[in-house]
Amino acid sequence: MSSIDTSLPDEIASVADSDEDERLSKDVIFELLKNRRRREVLAYLLEADETVTLGELAEQIAAWENDTEVNALSSDQRKRVYVALYQTHLPKMDDAGIVEYDQDRGLISLSDNADLLMMYLDTDTHRRDRWDQWYAGLSVAGAALLGAAFLGVPVLSTLPMVALAGTVIVAFLLLSTAHVVTNHRREQNVDGKLSRIE
Repeated sequence: MSSIDTSLPDEIASVADSDEDERLSKDVIFELLKNRRRREVLAYLLEADETVTLGELAEQIAAWENDTEVNALSSDQRKRVYVALYQTHLPKMDDAGIVEYDQDRGLISLSDNADLLMMYLDTDTHRRDRWDQWYAGLSVAGAALLGAAFLGVPVLSTLPMVALAGTVIVAFLLLSTAHVVTNHRREQNVDGKLSRIE
């Protein structure tokens, strides 16, 4: 029977003993993120957005690892992930302040420091924020509007071309302003998180 290493790296152990619960070193962050199961724990908890049980967490991670559905898992597949989460991964994440893990009740939820790791993960939030699509859409709409006016489409041909071009320019100005404001807010958010990383 193989033994599982339940000892904590020095960096994580020192975080658990420190009074600065809001700060993490990059070494701790990358130590936690280097393991696929810990990344999957974060992904599952982020998606669930609530407290989950160890059983449901272990089942879902086992299903992901075995590329199958939860109801098609064998007991060995479930047990292997359950034991690793119970003995190793969740205690490390709890000690670092990433999750709140009630080992006796088997309940897990995201903790305050989880946001420090989330910005390193490839989540749907990063994929959804596609300003290039907004700019492309506005370019096509503006070109269609000006082209239709140039070709003499009845309603548009009565409007001055300068007014239509001005409308397209104002639309780009508004979109660019929204982009700048959004990026500024995101930078402030990221800077706030980075200030908590040693």
